[in-house]
Amino acid sequence: MTARQIMTTDDLRRAVVRISHEIVEKHGGTDRLAIVGIQRRGVPLAHRIADAIGQHEGVRPPVGALDITFYRDDLSMVAHQPIVKGTDLPFDVNVLTIVIVDDVLYTGRTARAAMDALMDFGRPSAIRLAVLVDRGHRELPIRADHVGKNVPTSRDEIVRVHVVEFDGVDEVLLDRLPTTEAKA
Repeated sequence: MTARQIMTTDDLRRAVVRISHEIVEKHGGTDRLAIVGIQRRGVPLAHRIADAIGQHEGVRPPVGALDITFYRDDLSMVAHQPIVKGTDLPFDVNVLTIVIVDDVLYTGRTARAAMDALMDFGRPSAIRLAVLVDRGHRELPIRADHVGKNVPTSRDEIVRVHVVEFDGVDEVLLDRLPTTEAKA
């Protein structure tokens, strides 16, 4: 199977705009709101969401980046020398509503790690989760508050999110894992 495009550039843009409206509606405005992207592709998505909020609300919420590398429960299985991308939270997380942004929600383990990492910086008044794609197969009781697209998948499929900032194009692809990865 070759990769199948499930979101185009326009689909991705529309999803970001829709999520930005949902965030403002659920929060009741932009006061005491911050957007935090999970390294790597969650960060540019977080900036896009904040930009969209700024365009339709006139106030752009602050944006941060969260590196969850050392909070992963599978760190020993991922790499002997993990690549640390850095956390940048240019605001006090206390008493803010923090919207964590990631590209794909799968098992829920990344979102859990992000919450653990965020709590080391303080106690937000609320934490919400926004994802571009929810593919199902949760292993932890975590759900996204804001979803760009729900994509039913099998465990031998992979969702690949491409963003201009890293990949030169905005799109989401659905592909099959190579047979050696699918059996692992």
